Amino acid sequence: MINDPHPPLHTFHQSGDLIIGGITSQSFIVSSPIDFSEKVPATLLNELMTLTKNYQHILALAFAVREINENPQLLPNITLGLQIYDSYFNAKSTYHATMLLMSSLKRFVPNYVCDPQNNLITVIGGLDPLTSLHIATLLDIYKIPQIIYSHAPVMNDKTPGLPFYQMFPNEEHQDQGIISLLLYFNWKWIVGIVMDNDNGERYVQTLFPLFYQKGICFEFIERVPQIDFLSDLLDKMKETGKLQDKVIDSKANVVVTYGESYSLAFFRFAAFVSGLGLAKNVTKGKVWIGTIQMETSTFAFQRTWDLGQIHGALSFTIHSSDPPGFHQFVERRNPTSTRRDGFIQDLWERLFGCIFPNHFLNDLEKNICTGEEQLESLPKDMFELSMTGRSYNIYNAIYAVAHALHDISSSLFRHRVIINGGVLRLQKQRLMQLHHFLSGFSFNNSAGDTVSFDQNGEMVTEFDLMNWVTSSNNSFDNVKVGRMDPQASSDQDIRINEDDITWHRWFNQVRPLSLCVDPCHPGSRKTVREGQPFCCYDCTPCPEGKFSDKKDMDDCYKCTDEEYPNKKQDFCLPKGISFLSYEEPLGFILASVSLLFCVITALVLGIFLKHHETPIVKANNRNLTYTLLLSLLLCFLCVLPFIGQPQKVTCLLRQTAFGIVFSVAVSCVLAKTITVVVAFMATRPGSSMRKWMGKGLANSIVISCSTIQAGICAVWFLVSPPYPDVDTHSVVDKIVLECKEGSVIFFYLILAYLGFLAMVSFTVAFFARKLPDSFNEAKFITFSMLVFCSVWISFVPTYLSTKGKYMVAVEIFSISASGAGLLVCIFCPKCYIILLKPELNNRAQLIKRKTM
Repeated sequence: MINDPHPPLHTFHQSGDLIIGGITSQSFIVSSPIDFSEKVPATLLNELMTLTKNYQHILALAFAVREINENPQLLPNITLGLQIYDSYFNAKSTYHATMLLMSSLKRFVPNYVCDPQNNLITVIGGLDPLTSLHIATLLDIYKIPQIIYSHAPVMNDKTPGLPFYQMFPNEEHQDQGIISLLLYFNWKWIVGIVMDNDNGERYVQTLFPLFYQKGICFEFIERVPQIDFLSDLLDKMKETGKLQDKVIDSKANVVVTYGESYSLAFFRFAAFVSGLGLAKNVTKGKVWIGTIQMETSTFAFQRTWDLGQIHGALSFTIHSSDPPGFHQFVERRNPTSTRRDGFIQDLWERLFGCIFPNHFLNDLEKNICTGEEQLESLPKDMFELSMTGRSYNIYNAIYAVAHALHDISSSLFRHRVIINGGVLRLQKQRLMQLHHFLSGFSFNNSAGDTVSFDQNGEMVTEFDLMNWVTSSNNSFDNVKVGRMDPQASSDQDIRINEDDITWHRWFNQVRPLSLCVDPCHPGSRKTVREGQPFCCYDCTPCPEGKFSDKKDMDDCYKCTDEEYPNKKQDFCLPKGISFLSYEEPLGFILASVSLLFCVITALVLGIFLKHHETPIVKANNRNLTYTLLLSLLLCFLCVLPFIGQPQKVTCLLRQTAFGIVFSVAVSCVLAKTITVVVAFMATRPGSSMRKWMGKGLANSIVISCSTIQAGICAVWFLVSPPYPDVDTHSVVDKIVLECKEGSVIFFYLILAYLGFLAMVSFTVAFFARKLPDSFNEAKFITFSMLVFCSVWISFVPTYLSTKGKYMVAVEIFSISASGAGLLVCIFCPKCYIILLKPELNNRAQLIKRKTM
């Protein structure tokens, strides 16, 4: 058991059968070896590249081991120990440290372990992805599982072997979270910044296409240069300063950054260079979005640098909690009371900018460390008392191993127990079972959180959305403003408390916009500009009959058949019902005109009946005249079924009644014309036309011509009769109640037949107009047929060019106008003579005209 509350952290601690190997990196935070060609002393290198915040990773490891060893319920017969080595982000050093872990303690003898009291069970991988990959190369040979507490995308491509376990969730979940965050705030025009390394390039190639799929564009993507050699420091800082200028001058207000845990420290070079005047001063704020990999940590020499650039930034972090007692455990650590900690004295000097006496004689002018300095007085980017996300991963990793060992030991007790001196010794082959217990493993830690691995060996967890808030005195704080659940549906995966977010001061606490162009308002649609990203577009109004009810619509849509777009074309209105009714002025006027002509026709018929014995009434077949007047009366009454809401009966009667009645009227006119011609020809001596004289010819013409039209209507009824219907397309804002012809062919066949009769009547009347007869009607029939044909010839194009109730109105007008033409042209001259010139209405006048 570990009795010392502060176990040694500089080498290893042997306290029982098992050793937990912990390979951590906290000194040199660069991703590739640095070769200074002995130009820079080690003390200056440490001063430059120390991230003091990572010391907490070691404390989390020690705290978890101490808790487990003091818990008699978890591993009652097993004591955990730990070893800590520094990889120096160097493959050679990493391989060497890994071999030391698998060798006898304090001795480097590969493949030889002579101490039965120390068995390597698990290795906690490094902070850098390449460190974990180098470790896995050796561990796969020895079948020792590795638990990785940071992201390691390169591990997905490693040679298949013993599964590794990642206390870091699948990076795809974080990627989806960033996309959801951008879409939540409608940020679609952004800048991308990555570290100039393999991970950064992989991120550009794999993730950024997903942004485009979600409608998010990049104004540009920049790569932050890495400082591999101190001699390149000034040049790289200038290059970073130019990058800063480009970002500040960009139109995008959102910057998505991807990097490692130390990337923020490198990004701060840009603001520092700007402050020195090597670049433009930072006057414009941006919303920086960081990934889980990035931590709010800085190098020790950056403690006085301005943090205003990242004020208001947002980043996802792994959900973490403070285990009970960890805060006090960290708070009590200091160089004077903590034993066997080879890191704390060096760390203390960097944290508080002081030195301990007799450290370096040439540095005595610096402040002297008393050991009583308070860790809680430090800014959070230098050191935190609360457990950070990666420290929480280490803490949970140790507990995952402990719970797995507990299950393995319980299984061994049930099957085969080997006792040696009262201490349980696990057989080496049984240790290979560890990864079977870790796969799909789940447990509750002391902080009350559930920790579990999926079948791929990745931790299943939620993400916290953090808001980075800085103050004028350069202090820093992380404020939780939301949460992202990868297991939730896509529309419920992210929850944000926007009121808790503090934006950069540039935005005056108003939600920032980040778009290439102003959004298209409802009623318009996007039109992509040629040669530019699809996020840069023009706004064009919706075509007629379509609408868009949201901003930035890619296309406009049609309303339902029962709706139509409003004038602004941003929403749909319900259509009104439209049909030609008696209540509206147009229907009332047309009905009134039709009834007026009915009355006039009835009066004319009454006049003719009253004067039925006069020569002018007897001329040209008196009964035929009465038939014509009755048919004209019915023609004007045919208008009435066209007005009002269409019904099945009225639809059947409309066209058929009109066609038959008009064919009777035109047939009467034709019979009258032929009667005039036959009468003239019969007066010639020896003419054979005398046998055709009489009423039989006229009646035959009327009956036969009308019967043909009636036959057409009868076939129409049998084949495809008219029916009431609803038209939702002809008129934009109306639902038109109408009568469908059923078969349009028959409708136009009726009109064509009427036109044929009218043309024949017009032709015959035209040639008979100058025949000598006092009461010759041919000239009047010519004019009436001219009016009739003109009306119906103009009817066809007019009818086809109108819609809705106006089509009905055009047909009503044509019926009334053509009927009125026949009535006026044929009967007005006769009524004039009957009523105003009765002296001309006598037989003597007729004989006189014949003599002349």
